[in-house]
Amino acid sequence: MAHTILSRYLDPDVLHHVADRPIEPKGLVIGNLAGAHRSPLSGFAVEFAGHREYVPGDDPKHLDWRVYFTRDKHFVKQYELETNFVCHLLLDVSASMRYGEGERQKLAYAAKMATLLAYSIVRQSDKVSLGTLDDRLRSFLAPSNSLDQIVRMTQHLEEIRPVEKTRLGACLGEAAGRMGRREIVMVFSDFLADLPELESALQRLRYQQHEVVLFHVLHHDEWTFELDGMVKFVGLEQPDELLAQGEDLRRGYLEALARFTGQLAAVAQRNRCEYVAVDTGRGLRETLVEYLNQRTRVARR
Repeated sequence: MAHTILSRYLDPDVLHHVADRPIEPKGLVIGNLAGAHRSPLSGFAVEFAGHREYVPGDDPKHLDWRVYFTRDKHFVKQYELETNFVCHLLLDVSASMRYGEGERQKLAYAAKMATLLAYSIVRQSDKVSLGTLDDRLRSFLAPSNSLDQIVRMTQHLEEIRPVEKTRLGACLGEAAGRMGRREIVMVFSDFLADLPELESALQRLRYQQHEVVLFHVLHHDEWTFELDGMVKFVGLEQPDELLAQGEDLRRGYLEALARFTGQLAAVAQRNRCEYVAVDTGRGLRETLVEYLNQRTRVARR
């Protein structure tokens, strides 16, 4: 049963292209295991970071005798610790994410994207958690670097029923209370929410020194509005209906979308969050490979 569920979220073709790509934090991280990423803490590990004056209780083997002979004082060598990171994947499961069919549905696309990233993170021995949210924080799987975490994630995703409204800002604030500091937070949502409330939540996450990535997931119809003829529009979070010619609405809709995405991108920029536009009309492999390539370039810089 678990294998059947996993196969719905972990496409072998996509895994072949992304599973072994390293996901590096863009800043310093704090973990609780030895790993491959730089920590802001100092200790005795791999890369030399500097000196500090010796205090009673320090291990004498870390004394730098060359400095002692030149300055006649005892100094201890310090090194940068390497550590693991924790990545929190927060998935919007509100009713508006129900738009689309099959693999192009916003929720299905975002869920697969999150699962594939989670698999890559666990493969490199880092920790990942999953939070689902709509009008409240529905669930929060504690971080783990076990492959069993991927099974738990997919089993939970199978149980989701997107029927509630969105209160994204409040939910992100609640999720922030369950996190530590200096971790990675990836949010998958259509962001059809109150932007001032969202910005307040992002400010809290940034105050805790998290790296925040906003994946703005919209269906291809929502990005392009290529709807012709008479169309019946039905609200997913509001009980409203509208019958209209698609071409009559296209220009006004695209202008409104451009204003909204511009405001959302500005919120991300002001708070030093990464903004990534995602079109479910593109192949998942193409979307992930492009994002991971861009992330690797930034990390190297």
